[in-house]
Amino acid sequence: MQVGTAHSDPNPNHVYFNSRGIWATYVIFIFITHFIVLSIPFISMALAWTLTCQIHNVITYFWLHWEKGAPFEPLDQGESRTLTHWEQLDDGVQFTANKKFLLVVPIVIFLLTTFYTRYDQIHFLVNALSLVLLAIVPKLPQLYRVRIFGINKW
Repeated sequence: MQVGTAHSDPNPNHVYFNSRGIWATYVIFIFITHFIVLSIPFISMALAWTLTCQIHNVITYFWLHWEKGAPFEPLDQGESRTLTHWEQLDDGVQFTANKKFLLVVPIVIFLLTTFYTRYDQIHFLVNALSLVLLAIVPKLPQLYRVRIFGINKW
């Protein structure tokens, strides 16, 4: 018997993103990060947007595609131990509203960054590589439960 578990889901790690207001909270955290970066002296608007894009892509990569298991004790008998957060989200179903949202947000940030950097080639290249390698490719259904070169297998 599990004392203190008020849910019937064996792994609540994949359903919390369905909570009310979580999408708005996520976007608010992105803007807070941008305003913190923008408040640093001697950082231009272009560099602030590039740093916001990079910070977002790196943090979400580690949060969604690197960390495995659950931050609490799930009741799934260790099934989630080898799955990343992205693989657990929405019980592994592809193309749900949550997964589409988490795919579109980095693209929108990239487009905003491209606009505010005035289409500078260096900023564009850095942000495009980050977008593709950290935010889009790991979310593809072809990479579901795939560990490239065995990295992060265990």
